[in-house]
Amino acid sequence: MTNSLSPEEKYDLITRNLQEVLGEEKLKEILKERELKIYWGTATTGKPHVAYFVPMSKIADFLKAGCEVTILFADLHAYLDNMKAPWDLLELRTQYYEQVIKAMLESIEVPLEKLKFVKGTDFQLSREYTLDVYKLSSTVTQHDAKKAGAEVVKQVDHPLLSGLLYPGLQALDEEYLKVDAQFGGVDQRKIFTFAEKYLPSLGYTKRIHMMNPMVPGLTGGKMSSSEEESKIDLLDRKEDVKKKLKKAFCEPGNIESNGVLSFVKHVIFPLHSEFVIMKDAKWGGDKTYTVFGDLEKDFAEELVHPGDLKNSVEAALNKLMDPIRKKFESPELRKLTNAAYPAQSKPKATAKGNPKNAEEDEMVPSRLDIRVGKVVSVEKHPEADSLYLEKIDVGEAEPRTVVSGLVAFVPASELQDRLVVLLCNLKPQKMRGIESQAMLLCASTEGEGRRVEPLDPPAGSAPGERVFVEGYEAGKPDDELKPKKKVFEKLQADFKISGECIAQWNQKNFMTKLGLITCKSLKGGNIS
Repeated sequence: MTNSLSPEEKYDLITRNLQEVLGEEKLKEILKERELKIYWGTATTGKPHVAYFVPMSKIADFLKAGCEVTILFADLHAYLDNMKAPWDLLELRTQYYEQVIKAMLESIEVPLEKLKFVKGTDFQLSREYTLDVYKLSSTVTQHDAKKAGAEVVKQVDHPLLSGLLYPGLQALDEEYLKVDAQFGGVDQRKIFTFAEKYLPSLGYTKRIHMMNPMVPGLTGGKMSSSEEESKIDLLDRKEDVKKKLKKAFCEPGNIESNGVLSFVKHVIFPLHSEFVIMKDAKWGGDKTYTVFGDLEKDFAEELVHPGDLKNSVEAALNKLMDPIRKKFESPELRKLTNAAYPAQSKPKATAKGNPKNAEEDEMVPSRLDIRVGKVVSVEKHPEADSLYLEKIDVGEAEPRTVVSGLVAFVPASELQDRLVVLLCNLKPQKMRGIESQAMLLCASTEGEGRRVEPLDPPAGSAPGERVFVEGYEAGKPDDELKPKKKVFEKLQADFKISGECIAQWNQKNFMTKLGLITCKSLKGGNIS
């Protein structure tokens, strides 16, 4: 295929789905004369997760376009990133990365013989490289080094000198790997522009830089190795994949910050050129999309249900992960995995001088500020027909603005003056341009025939009354739930509607001083 592609076709294949290319004209000139030499590097720290399929699918594009591709296992960079891991673990983690990334590439049918794998310390400890590090250090300002690593190097209150060296090493790698271009995420842009500025000061050529967009994680932000709830590990069991996708942020009609939809765009379509939405025959049966824009349009118009999208992604994802899981069933690779990422038992932190919140590091339901509210007014969201804009009295001076998706399930007239249940200490979040100041808690069922019912406080309840879980009456809620801690998301995994239509956490009842929190009819449903 490669020999039959024109330079223009190679360019299109190399740059498709990228967010930005620095040095486009130089890229076009090289493709007219010869094949492009490119490298992608990864610091061997946290476990690779399914978002790594995004750069892997681009590496497949590069190879189809005839590029000479080098994958760098950046073990020295990993150590310099404020010492995320000691040397004894880094050697094991580098071995793990090599095995798991080779397994990923094999699962998407990328021929390994076309790739070159290099470990950073194989060349970064040479005399010549070390001298260049010193030369660069005599040229680069502290300000520029810190700025370059701001998006990539872990930021701490008292940074080590090692973190300032990190961007310079990544710049020098371009010269010592003898490549034309470096490929990475758009979060590395500052390092790329740093390299373009400083490599010429050492007499080296400025390289081309190609950047992938940052694909949202399952909770809407960046998918991170350090945030368990935001990622699916490459060795996760099928039941874990189902559980994490079930909790993934995938609001009907919302195509922004949608990690599930983004995975289809950046992994499945580039690899297979199509995607099948699986639906029961009574809802029209399966539908095959050959253009991502068509799928995105149908999802935006709510012609594709989030449950069907998640189920279809789950099937595609498990197909990609099955060969990796199988490879890592071997005793040797199990041993390597356990040695590279040993289980850590974290002692419970004790509250220091803060009696108001003595359970601040425990995942207990008393951390949630759940209250009874009364709907004062309800109207359609001005920017989204699929959302209500509600004013809800929660016992404060002014009603809170709450954005909800009940428009498809409950008529506005049924919500007016109704008592409801609200989570009040989430960080306010803008939804289609309007800040939602609380979250309306509802019982729901999944799938095409999805049903939703607001939770009901006991009769006689008043706005502002606290809702608690049986046995956790004495705990005090956090002032505001920190998004990175994922307190609500972790507790929510155990929210359920009982067979008697009672809202529960871990089979313990939600209630107020007047009685139980219930729903009308959704026995066995979820709470979200």
